[in-house]
This record gives sequence, C-alpha cells and structure tokens, in this order.
Amino acid sequence: MHLGVRLSGTGTTGQQLSALLSSQRAMSSSSSASRRVFIAGGATTTFLGKGHPEFIHPKHPEFGKKENPDLKYYLSTPVAETLQATGLAGKDVDRLYVGNFAGELFSKQGHLGSALAGVSPDFLYKPSMRIEGACASGGLAVAAAADVLRAGKENGGADVVLVVGAEVQSTVSAREGGGFLARAADFPRQADIDDFAFPCLLARRTKAYLEKHPHLSMDDLNAVVAKAYANGNRNPKAHMHRSKVPLEAAKAGEKNPNFLSNQDFCGHVRMRDCSQVSDGGSCIVMANENGLKGIGKGADLVELVASEYGCGNLYEDPKDLAEMDTCKAVVDRLYARTGCDISKVDVAEVHDCFSIAEILMYEAIGLAAPGEGPKCAQSGVTSLEGTLPVNTGGGLIAFGHPVGATGVKQIHEIYRQMKGQCGEYQLPKKPQVGLAVNMGGDDKTIVATLLKNVVETPSANL
Repeated sequence: MHLGVRLSGTGTTGQQLSALLSSQRAMSSSSSASRRVFIAGGATTTFLGKGHPEFIHPKHPEFGKKENPDLKYYLSTPVAETLQATGLAGKDVDRLYVGNFAGELFSKQGHLGSALAGVSPDFLYKPSMRIEGACASGGLAVAAAADVLRAGKENGGADVVLVVGAEVQSTVSAREGGGFLARAADFPRQADIDDFAFPCLLARRTKAYLEKHPHLSMDDLNAVVAKAYANGNRNPKAHMHRSKVPLEAAKAGEKNPNFLSNQDFCGHVRMRDCSQVSDGGSCIVMANENGLKGIGKGADLVELVASEYGCGNLYEDPKDLAEMDTCKAVVDRLYARTGCDISKVDVAEVHDCFSIAEILMYEAIGLAAPGEGPKCAQSGVTSLEGTLPVNTGGGLIAFGHPVGATGVKQIHEIYRQMKGQCGEYQLPKKPQVGLAVNMGGDDKTIVATLLKNVVETPSANL
C-alpha cells in the first residue's frame, strides 16, 4: 500500500513548516504588489435538512407554526456572527464575495451580491459580488478574495475581504432538487441519465473504479461512510449529528437502498454513500498585512499560503472515470507552486459528495496509489486519530452539503482545528498545515487551498 509517509509518519516538522513558509515568501517577494493573505476568523451555521431534529417537515410537531430559515438568514447570520467573533467593524471591509450555486432555483432569488448590502448598513455601496461554480462556488469565492488581497488596496485590490457561502435546498422535493442540481452537469447531455443525475454520474465512476480494480467491491466504500458519521456524531452543527452509522450499519444492504432507476448504475450507489441535501451558511474574514494592521487583529490567524483552481471540459467525459484528473492537475499545481506535498499536510478537507469521490480524491492528492484509496479509511489513516485526518467534522456526507457554503466551510473547519475550536472532534494535536479541496460538478471545477497555522507572535509574522 502506498500512503506516502502516513502509516508511520509523525506529522509535520518545524523545519518543513519553515521551508514551506520561506518558499511562499520567496514567491511573494518576486512582485512588490504581492501580499500575504490571512484568515482572521469566521462562523458557520448549523446545517439543516431531512434527518435533523430541528428541521421542520410535515410530520414535525411544529409544522405550520414554524418555518425553516431562508436564504437571507443563511447569508446574514454567519456574517453577523463573524463580525461579532472577530471584532471587525463592517466599515473596515473593503470587498464582499458570495458563493452560491442555485439561489434562483431553490429560493427564487438571484443578485446575491446586492443582498449583502442589506445585512449591514456598513456594506451599502461597497464592492460585492456573487461567484458561481456549482458545488465549488464557495471555494472560488475564497480564491477570488485571496487574489484581490495579494494585490492590495493600493493596487486596485483590497486589504480586508468578507466571504460568505450559503445555499437553501429544502424548498422542493428531492426529485425536483435533483433536477436543479443537474444544472452543474452538461444538462442537455447528462440530465436524462437518471432523475437523480449526480448520484448516477458518481455511481458511474464507482462502477468504473471497481472494474479497473477488481480486488475491490462496494463494501470497500463503507469505511468512508462510517468515518463520516462517526465524526459528524461529535459535531453539534452537523446535519446528521444524531444519526449513528457504524461500520456494520454501513455494510447492511437493507439500510442502504439502491434508489436510482438507471439499471446500469443503480447497484453502485446507496443512500449512505451520498452527501446530505442541506441548508446552511458559512463565513470567513480574510485580510493581508495592511488589513490586519488596520483592524488590529492579533494571533488568531491562519495563513492562506496559496490557492489554485482550474476546470475540466464540461462537454466531454474524462478518458478514465476511475480517476479525478482535474483534481490531480490542480492539486499538483498547488504542490509545485508551494513546494508542499501530502507528507507535509496535517489535516485535510476533501469534497466527499459521495463516498467514491473521497476515495478518488485520496488518490488524486497523493495520499494513496490508484486502487488503494479505500485503505486510507479502512486502516484509520484518515480518522481523527490517524496520521492525516480528513473531513474531521463529518464532511459532506454527515456535516452536510449546502452547495454554496461547502467551500467556505472547508476553510473555516481547518481554521477551527488549527485554533483548537472544534470541541469533541478537536484533533489531539493542533494541525500546522491544512489542505482543502472543493469540487464543482463531476470533477469539472476544482479549488485547492493550502493553509498554515500562525503560531508566532503577530510582530514576527506581519
């Protein structure tokens, strides 16, 4: 089994961290306009949907008396909580970015950049825009913020940026929602593959993966599912916080009904393999050195070392469905740019929209060789106690997947782990280097972000 140094590794050394940061500083020094980028805090709402006790549905005792929060709530609440948690004044924010995929469909509301002007009077007339990249909308919003912060306000960019991701998906039936989400695929060509297009597209990948690696079976996906729910059970904000799915339950066929109508692929995805259809929001504050001086932020910082993003061809299928080539290309570019590799990463958030996606991402980010991804979860390498914990709060499968919020939440989760804020699912040792990989569509848009904990005094960093 190839798992880098992760089966016997002892984590990232101080020398590796210094080399990583020195590499980034050397890159930055090549351009006088380039600034370092930091995350100064954030907030994430509870993710709600079917299966959560607070979610209002026709059989809920408060049905007809109480309504579920709307998109405006999921935009405004994490923003307000972020401002309160960081002590940031709205007037000090230079720009705002919103990650959202399908507000027009689920909430009948577009134009969400302007919506932020209604969150705080301090945001009125400030530059604000929505960014859409399917399930990678939030990650792209973070990447866009990093770009303008590296330029700096004096060069037409910004010094302080607020990024929020939000989505509401519970307003329609599962079948209608599946049709809405199919807009992230090549709709004319792929929407008819099944009423639930994306589960079917990823089931197609599972089938290809198992055919390419015949020593594996559907049971080899179960450890990813069990890990997700075990982590989510420790996370009070997780959509499936109260749902127990131990490994035995993940194996039980009767509890994992096949739900696709497409007979070619229905046997290759089960309900337990799927991420949740969630409502939620997440927000972070980002700043460069000048911005931090202006807002007086201290040591509770995480550096965004680099962010890379790229797209595959929406109109064509990949040559090999058993690999995520866009993910690999973008992550490899991130590694080359920073001098990092998977052996230096202490914690990761990957886009487990389905269990097969997490396994394919293990292989794409260099954690496992082709065909060996399942062993990462089976051996405990990616558990909270493992050498590279992945999706510590439950990932998309158990924490939930409000599409536009996910990419922002991934960054906020790594921030919280680095600052010891994760409560029952806090890692025993605070991670120093983190990797987030956010995906839009079926490996069509990838955002990969490398983060480093700031542990020195502010004066040594700024």
